[in-house]
Amino acid sequence: MSALAIFWFIIIFVVICGYFVLDGFDLGVGVAYPFLAKNEREQAILRYEVGPVWDGNEVWLLTAGGALFAAFGPAYATTFSGFYLAIMLVLFGLIFRVIGLEFYSRDLAPKKLCDGLFVVGSFLPALLLGVAVGNVLAGLPLDANGDYMGSFFALLNPFALLCGLVGLAQFVSLGCAWTAVKTLPGDLHDRAVDLRGKAQIAVVVLFVLATVCYFVQVPSTMAGDLPLVVPGVCAALVVIAFLAEMAFGRKGEAGDLPNFLAAAVICLGLVALTATSLFPNIVPAVDPAHSVTIASAAGSDVGLGAMTVILCIGLPLVLFYHFLVYRTFAGKVTDADIEGAEY
Repeated sequence: MSALAIFWFIIIFVVICGYFVLDGFDLGVGVAYPFLAKNEREQAILRYEVGPVWDGNEVWLLTAGGALFAAFGPAYATTFSGFYLAIMLVLFGLIFRVIGLEFYSRDLAPKKLCDGLFVVGSFLPALLLGVAVGNVLAGLPLDANGDYMGSFFALLNPFALLCGLVGLAQFVSLGCAWTAVKTLPGDLHDRAVDLRGKAQIAVVVLFVLATVCYFVQVPSTMAGDLPLVVPGVCAALVVIAFLAEMAFGRKGEAGDLPNFLAAAVICLGLVALTATSLFPNIVPAVDPAHSVTIASAAGSDVGLGAMTVILCIGLPLVLFYHFLVYRTFAGKVTDADIEGAEY
């Protein structure tokens, strides 16, 4: 197992973390949309919060898939074939979200249908991505060729669904926290703060239940090789961020941005906890002999080295793009912003 292979294992999870945070609040706003917005003006504000940034945020998911394909081809083949139907549902959800946002301002577009597509297109990825993570953590029934031997409905097992609910609640928490940051004081801001607090409590409860379920139901053979203290540190980071989130939530409007940042740290901790629980596996199998590991799936050092050069060039450009977009659309959303907006 080369140092470059380990480096790219880390990079892929860093990219996943970027997606979790950035597109996470987009998805969260979409899921919370019918609970937050009570009139057309508030709906327009929520759409404008995510409209200018959703496409750039979604790039992180594509990058994670591309990096997995290039760095760990067998792991890509196993996950994308085993989760084929689930991945198609996620993709259809992302397409529905785009249609709901981009067609809303068109005169002939049915507004209620666009709203429904925005909500459903946000809900499906927010739930199913967590379900996929839960199945990977629990181990998949793979044969010697790395092919998935189960069915789609086998993926909807209790532990995976619980992980899906953890992810869904965290997405909603992020979305409401982002809404609180972007909206002026008023009814919409107050509803976002209220739902944010409820979602954050739900994350805590579901995270505890998922942790208990993991230790009770998941065989120890599914765990990675790192000392328990390593994922323990990641879990402690999640708990500390939870406490910070709750503390900032009591500080009124001044605590909105720190609350959102604490929610982002929770995402970081959850992704790090997943990575350290898997290492050195990428896709653990029920039969450990069939697991897809870093060593068995990694490409050549020449290929990984070339990818590293591309990363050093491309990543700064992507980060600079995000800096420009978020700086351009910084600040609270006002009525002047949503007048004539395309979202």
